[in-house]
Amino acid sequence: MRKLVVNTFLTLDGVMQAPGGPEEDPSDGFAYGGWSVNYWDEGMGEFMDGVMGKPFDLVLGRKTYEIFAAFWPHATEEQGAKPLNDATKYVASRTLESLGWGPSVLIEGDAAEGVAALKQQDGPELQVHGSSNLLQTLLRNNLVDQFHLWTFPVVVGSGKRLFSDGTFPGGLRLVDSIVSMTGVVIGTYVPAGDIPIGSFG
Repeated sequence: MRKLVVNTFLTLDGVMQAPGGPEEDPSDGFAYGGWSVNYWDEGMGEFMDGVMGKPFDLVLGRKTYEIFAAFWPHATEEQGAKPLNDATKYVASRTLESLGWGPSVLIEGDAAEGVAALKQQDGPELQVHGSSNLLQTLLRNNLVDQFHLWTFPVVVGSGKRLFSDGTFPGGLRLVDSIVSMTGVVIGTYVPAGDIPIGSFG
């Protein structure tokens, strides 16, 4: 069975919208695109190299696929393009009819069923980057095996959240963490079953 790993940049108030630039996703008037860029340091680069340095395929929503497809085929190996260009991209979309950035496979029909079937196949780790709308489907259907959550010391007030209304409730267990020189906390979590309810009373 293939492991599904989510790699997400978050603000302190849980927003994952447009971390990489103003043009990434300005929907609903989001005015803070690019909030992650000036916090990047060498340690974060090393962690990302570790995430991308193993064999993997990608599971992407339409919008993230289009953003990636506009950039990575033209990027250099020094920018980290090769692993992304080489990976098979599984794309959940009801509107795309062809996928120009290959190797790519369109997930047809129900996205949750399609990803669940992918997880049953032989192959490398499945990684999800961005893809906020698709992530809501994956979370509701309990399909995520591990999270790399990069929490940046910034608050934006509103925007698309990773854990939004309708997220499947549950506990998470921290299995690794690092803190960058710029104050970014990278926590690696795995699902840990039901929320343990208690009372201090």
